[in-house]
Amino acid sequence: MVKVLEDQLQLSKEAAELFVKLAAEAVEVHGKFTVALTGGSSPEKLYDLLATPAYRDKVDWSKVHVFWGDERWVPLDDDQSNAKMAKRTLLSKVPVPKENIFYMWADGKSPEEYAADYEQMVKKELGESLKFDLILLGMGPDGHTASLFPHQPVLHEQTKLVDAYYLAPQSMYRITLTAPLINKAKHIVVMLYGDNKANALYEVLEGEPNVELYPSQLLHPESGDITWLVDKAAAALLKKH
Repeated sequence: MVKVLEDQLQLSKEAAELFVKLAAEAVEVHGKFTVALTGGSSPEKLYDLLATPAYRDKVDWSKVHVFWGDERWVPLDDDQSNAKMAKRTLLSKVPVPKENIFYMWADGKSPEEYAADYEQMVKKELGESLKFDLILLGMGPDGHTASLFPHQPVLHEQTKLVDAYYLAPQSMYRITLTAPLINKAKHIVVMLYGDNKANALYEVLEGEPNVELYPSQLLHPESGDITWLVDKAAAALLKKH
């Protein structure tokens, strides 16, 4: 489903309402809410909103279990860290138990070693279903999502749930949930805004299949649902929505 909103604020409000609703449903059904957060610029306003009383007070944060969809392999206090942004905007302002936060970083480990560790954490928290209640994602102007970047071998990973690799164009390691795990989620929400995303969004949703060039085309939930929350600028080239 594609929902076109007026601007970043409106799509962030839509995402906040959805977060609150899905959290309540998950806690009622199985006693906890497992969510994978995203980085980049798209979710900052969402995190700000979730930390305000209007939304914060509607979530049982003691039952929220926080993961990340992907991360740059940098320390948690590095300005490039997705976790640092999430902590600054949201996690430092809501009562999530520290033991319920699973950062994609560990000092003294290689990214590959920690990817294997993180996979075990995911398995322990999600159980046999391996279904996150919610995975939040963004999309870059190049069509990447999580750390599934164009022309990278990770796009074809079928056995690992979490993978780490060196991304040469950025001269850094990335760690990411893989497409098979992402597609098991009960709910996927992709947030993006701005005219610089318009071409990629068109190619992903309405263009010819080409996951090497537009990795977000890998997003096909097995049994859950996916919602694209986009602003008018990002949706400008879409013909079917």
